[in-house]
Amino acid sequence: MAAIPERRKLLQQLLPEGIVVTRKWLAENANLEKHAIDNLVKSEQLRLLNKGLYTRGYTKISWQSIVYTLQVVMKLDYVVGGISALELNGYSHYLPIAEKKIIHIYGNNVLPSWANEIVEHVTFVKHTRNVFFENLTAEKADDFSVLLDWREGYEPLKISCPEKACLEMLNEIPHKISFEHADQLIQGMTNLSPRALQKLLEQCTNIKVKRLFLWFGFKHNYAWFDKLKTDQLNLGSGNRMVIEGGRLDKTYHITVPKNTKF
Repeated sequence: MAAIPERRKLLQQLLPEGIVVTRKWLAENANLEKHAIDNLVKSEQLRLLNKGLYTRGYTKISWQSIVYTLQVVMKLDYVVGGISALELNGYSHYLPIAEKKIIHIYGNNVLPSWANEIVEHVTFVKHTRNVFFENLTAEKADDFSVLLDWREGYEPLKISCPEKACLEMLNEIPHKISFEHADQLIQGMTNLSPRALQKLLEQCTNIKVKRLFLWFGFKHNYAWFDKLKTDQLNLGSGNRMVIEGGRLDKTYHITVPKNTKF
């Protein structure tokens, strides 16, 4: 075991202020045993945030730090997705300002309870990847992620690419996102990749989401829509009620608001 001054210096190098790590991480990366960690907490060189969860100093913990802990420290399969990823990708023109920030994360691991207990005014909402892509592994899902730099010297965060984030967002219609809000967001998506969209739509198992996406794409007559091979997509059969009391679109067999002009 390193001498105390050396151990403190090592800890400062490994753990800048504001980064959240687990007891397991401290043991593996700083060679700290349980009693050493407890002593560092007593001497206020480490701060205990939650059971088995630590940080250094009193820098305010950000939601990005929590995501970093989930992705890099704990190696869980979560990515920031849906409307949160759209905002981070620059499609935030119509997002309402709320007192509490909601971060949507997508993956099949169990979300630790502490994720929603550390940062004030931030709520993490977990979505299961299987709702959209039953056969998409975490490794394959990475092909549809982009990297977000958040702190110099640290691995970037993984967030859904705009194409995947758009599909994730559409599943929130109509209970969490209004039809009109989704339409406003999609109005700015003029440069989506038809190649990425084709792969995602072919692997997507959510019939409602696929039909909604095609309806919006056709409505806005985007160049990328004309390049999609829709005959290769499984769009299921029968009608899907998206909007209660809406009118049935006879092309994609989904209900849409009665007052829509399309």
